[in-house]
Amino acid sequence: MDGLANVDAAGVVAPLNFTMPMADKPYSYNYEPPPGVPPRNTREETHEIKIIDARALNDRLSLDNEGFLLMRHPTAAADLYDEEVIAKVYYPECERLIKEATGAMRVVAFDHIVRNAALSAKGNQIKQPAGRVHNDYTAWSAPQRVRDLMGAEAEELLKHRYAEINVWRPIRGPLLRSPLALCDAQTLSQDNLVASELRYPDRTGETYAVTYNPDQRWYYFPKMQTDEAVLIRCFDSARQGAARFSAHGAFDDPQTPADAPPRESIEVRALVFFAD
Repeated sequence: MDGLANVDAAGVVAPLNFTMPMADKPYSYNYEPPPGVPPRNTREETHEIKIIDARALNDRLSLDNEGFLLMRHPTAAADLYDEEVIAKVYYPECERLIKEATGAMRVVAFDHIVRNAALSAKGNQIKQPAGRVHNDYTAWSAPQRVRDLMGAEAEELLKHRYAEINVWRPIRGPLLRSPLALCDAQTLSQDNLVASELRYPDRTGETYAVTYNPDQRWYYFPKMQTDEAVLIRCFDSARQGAARFSAHGAFDDPQTPADAPPRESIEVRALVFFAD
């Protein structure tokens, strides 16, 4: 296997949560389900995984091969909890960053999630870290999102290469609790990607749940600072020469100090269009 597969690097051994194989199609509700309906029909299994410190390897990473990389990228956004600041300042920054990293013709940031376990517990719209390994888009939902968002342009855009890339950043640093584990896309088998319904009040999306495979190799960037961002390519329409899918999820780092504050992070999702 190419890339970093044979690198014997420092890291931690930590639990990662995978979806157990199942006969039915997985689903989860993003709102209060109907009476008597469970909010999700999946079960999870935890495996102790070596998660490699990718900082020393970052100059060897690429979106085309591993599906993720770390970039130094200070932000001018004064408050990443402020929706207006995010839309007016941070979205354009993320679009420029992705263009720089990929050479894309056009980037459209369209969605974001802010995560903070302490604030989430108070019942507002801020979410907790996603502690189950997953991928945000599938072979069905990626083109569907283009159709949902790009209107009359969509069908023409879909004739060319396109991708969906996330920009993931700590809001407070150094990030010590619930860091993000990232799977080397070259070690991610299609057999371990399970299309799963994500049910909203007004639509049904689809993500990939991920089942365990000992051939998967996992990485993370410890102690991320606020001037750092990880690019994650969740989908690429190119069927050759690029990592089409990836996987990620939060984990409990055994090196986390007991008094470490809750993780605060923001992830922006973007559609990425190429000329070819």
